[in-house]
Parts: sequence; C-alpha cells; structure tokens
Amino acid sequence: MLRVLHVKNMALIEEEKIEFGDGLNILTGETGAGKSILIGSLGVALGSGSFKDFVPENADHASVELIFDTQSGRVKVWLEEHDIPDMDGQIIISRSFRKGRSISRINGEVVPIGLVRELSSDLIDIHGQHEHQSLLYPKYHLQLVDDFAGEELEKKKERCRMLYQAYASASQKLKEALRDAGDRAKNMDFISFEVSEIDDAGLRLGEDEELENRFRFLSNAQKIMEALSVVQRLTDGDGETDASSQISRASGELSAVASYDEELMQLQSTLSDAEGMLSDFTRALSGYIDAFSYDEQEFSEVSDRLDLINHLKMKYGRTIEDILSYRDARQQELDRLSNFDAYVSGLKAEAEKSRKELLEVCGDITALRKTSAEKLTEQIVRSLRDLNFLDVRFEIHFEKLKEPSSNGMDEASFLISMNPGLPLRPLQHVASGGELSRIMLGIKTVMAKKDEIECLIFDEIDTGISGRTAQKVSEKMAQLSRDRQVIAITHLAQIASMADVHFLIEKHSEDGKTHTGVRQLTGEEITDELARILGGVQITDAVRATAAEMKRLADEKKNSY
Repeated sequence: MLRVLHVKNMALIEEEKIEFGDGLNILTGETGAGKSILIGSLGVALGSGSFKDFVPENADHASVELIFDTQSGRVKVWLEEHDIPDMDGQIIISRSFRKGRSISRINGEVVPIGLVRELSSDLIDIHGQHEHQSLLYPKYHLQLVDDFAGEELEKKKERCRMLYQAYASASQKLKEALRDAGDRAKNMDFISFEVSEIDDAGLRLGEDEELENRFRFLSNAQKIMEALSVVQRLTDGDGETDASSQISRASGELSAVASYDEELMQLQSTLSDAEGMLSDFTRALSGYIDAFSYDEQEFSEVSDRLDLINHLKMKYGRTIEDILSYRDARQQELDRLSNFDAYVSGLKAEAEKSRKELLEVCGDITALRKTSAEKLTEQIVRSLRDLNFLDVRFEIHFEKLKEPSSNGMDEASFLISMNPGLPLRPLQHVASGGELSRIMLGIKTVMAKKDEIECLIFDEIDTGISGRTAQKVSEKMAQLSRDRQVIAITHLAQIASMADVHFLIEKHSEDGKTHTGVRQLTGEEITDELARILGGVQITDAVRATAAEMKRLADEKKNSY
C-alpha cells in the first residue's frame, strides 16, 4: 500500500506530506485547486511523467518521495534480483530534480528510471483521466485477456517469441539466399579471388612484426654503422686516449700502491673488473662490426613483403589473424555457394520446422486465451451489472491472423450491448466517455483481484455519471477497497461519502503567491465538504443535513460488505 506521498516544489505545492490510510482514500477540492498535481507527482516519481511539466521557473530543485508497505512475494524476489536492500516490506521510491538533472532511488540505491517503472507495476495501478480511452483499441483487449490468463499463458508466449525469432531468422536467410541465386556465379568468382589472394600470400602469424623490426634495422643501417665506429674508436682505438688505454693505465698506477692499504686493494680489484668488462665489450663489439652487413636486395624484399601484407590488411583485416579469419569465413561461404541447392534445402527444412513448432504453440496460446476469455467475460458482466449496466451483454470475439507473430495468431475485440434488443457491437463504436469510465472501473475491479496489486488509484473515474449510476460506482469502489487500498480523486458526493480517509485539496494566496495545500478532514469537516460538493457556493442547513445523512448511509453500506 502507498503510505506516504511527500512532494516538494511541484507546481503550486511548496511542500506537502500526505499519509494515506487503509481502504478508500478520497481527495476532493474545488476545480483548479491542484488535484492533478498530486497524480502528476506520482507519475513523475514512477517514471511516467517529467519534472519539467511541474517545477516552477523560480525553483532550482524539486522532489517526490513515495513510501510503500507491501507483503508481495514478487516484489521481494525483484529486490533480490536487482541487489536492492529489502527493508522488511517497506519500499521507498524517490526522484529528485536539481539543476536540470533528475535522480531516481529505490530504498536509497540510485537506479535507472526504467527499473522504477518495472517495480511500480507490482506496487500500484494508476487509472488516469483518459486511460479509459485505451478500451477503444483492440490491442488493449488482447492484453487484458492475456493478463487475466496468468502464468501458464505467459510461459507459452515466451516460447512463442523464441520460436518466432528462429522462424523469422530462417525465413530471412532463405529469402536472402533465393534473392542472391542469380548472382551466385559472380559471387563465387569474387570470393575465389579473395581466398586465392590470401592463400598466395602465404601469411604466417607474427610475420608482420618480424618484418617491421627487420625493415626498421635495414632502413637505419648506415646510421647504425656510423654510431658503432664512433663507439669502437672511443673504447678501443689505436691511440692513448681511448677508454681501454686509459683504464689500463689507471689500473697499473693503482696496482703499484695497492699493497699499502687494504681499501686500495679493493679499489684496484674493482677497477680490474671494469677493465675486464670493457675488454669483453670491445671484443663483442668488434665481432658485431665484423659480422655486420647490409644487403640491398634483402631490404627490397622486406619492403615489398610489408607492402603486400599492409595491402591485405587494408582489404581484409587489421591483423594477420583477422585476415586469416576472414579467409576462413569466405571459404565457408564459397563452400555454401558450391553446394547451393543443398544449402537452400537445409534452410527450407529449418524454416518449415520452425513454422510447424510456432503454429503448434500458437494453437496452444489461442486455446488458453479462449478459456481465459470465457472466465473473464463472466466476471466482467457481473462487475458491470454492479455498476448499473443492468441489461449488459458482453463477449470477447477472436479473429485468427493469416500469419503467426511473436504474440501468437490472435486478435481480440470486446463486443457489448447495453440495452435490450440491441445487437452486440464493438465497444469502441457503442460506449460514451462516461460509460467507458465505468466499464474500465469494472474491468479494473476484475483485474485487481487477479494481479493482486495492493494499491489502485483512480483520477476522476466519475466523469460523465450522476444519480443512481454514481451511487453504484461509489459502492463498487467501496467494495474494491475492502481487500486493497484505493485512492480516488472525485467531484461526486456519492463517492466521497464512502471515504475511509478523506483529504481536502485547497488553494490559498499569501503575500501575492498562490499555493496548494492538502489536509485530512475529520468529523464535521467531512460533512461540510460533502455539503460543498452537493450545494456549491450556498450551503444551507438542508444541504448540510443531506450531506450528514449521505455519510451515515455510506458508513452503513460499507459496514455491510
């Protein structure tokens, strides 16, 4: 159930915290007082609305927080699956807006707004002012049938979606193969050329790196040789100034006096080691220089080989591994084209097998839908009669699609007759706006028992009704609220009188500014508000007495449920 709605800086509301109760929660108020702001704020928090439609121009921040209590097992599982803390059945959903950016949280964890929408579908069902218009679209009719059918049908639909994807994929492959049949010879020639070009290159993994290193060496051969000559002259030249001569002379000088001090002997030993290391270095350097060679033909061959590999990389892949993978894929395509008839036969068999399985599961779905539709029809008729459609007849008509889809092979439409002697006709061709609202309430009542959503919100479900019909609607909402929470905005005293908790939304001005406030009514305040709804501007004692009697009778009616 929705326990708390906390709103800050949303349109005319600076800050309001509404604590809802069990049963039927009613919100009333003058036209323009700001009732739509509350429903809009709910929508913003749950991801079906935007802050930009509500945040005042002079406000740099706004927020909406919802606190739910729920015992739903589905919600508990959902929290576990998404690593969101379970707060012993309490769910806190918040959405804040600051400096053009909004952030959503569930139990303190920052989440994408899509996850909020996903979770909210198990917590609350909001029937907006124009939602009844969805009854005008047959697509919604099929959705209601499926929702009523439950888990068994959903599993079949999931299987249907999987099979349809397989069938669509096989059909597309077959279509492409048949479309390309005329170009098969041309494609085979082109693919053969590509495979041969790669094969003729005789590529070897890692070859390009080896060649690049060798090319870099050969390209700098002269520079290398000049540097080596300088190094050789400095370390082991013919004169007395090279490093070898200097270190040898230094070693001799130190050796002559080393016996006079142990530390000198250690220094002489270190210098002797350095002399030996330099000797090893000059010997290795001399060997490297003697073996050094530059072959113009080798340089040309390495350069040409690199050009070939880079050319293939530009055509077939960034690395030799990519090129060879491309070659294997093209060889497979060539093999397929070489065995085209067998390939097409395989695709046809695959498509036919997928279609057969798909048609079978579509048949199962149709059967489940028709069974669901029979039960749904019975319950909707009972619910509509409770709403003063005394002579209503209602049926769900199915038509079979020519081809299977990911949702089966059915279209559904609601047929209704609301008066004796009139034939059944499509709902969208018969019902007025007010009648659609009542029909939607009847359907919501049936579906609520099925999906076990704990909180239902109705925004002006009373549009276009009055008198006895309004009384029937109020009784239906009161019945509905006995085993779940119902929150409703209404303009009708009949509905408001059924409230277990009654809130007044009112607008007031202060210091040249207009604000919307919400307060819970008690005792005589409830009677006064019912009298205002009944009597308008001038509230007489007779009107107040009527309001008090209406409330008394409503309480008696509720106690009988």
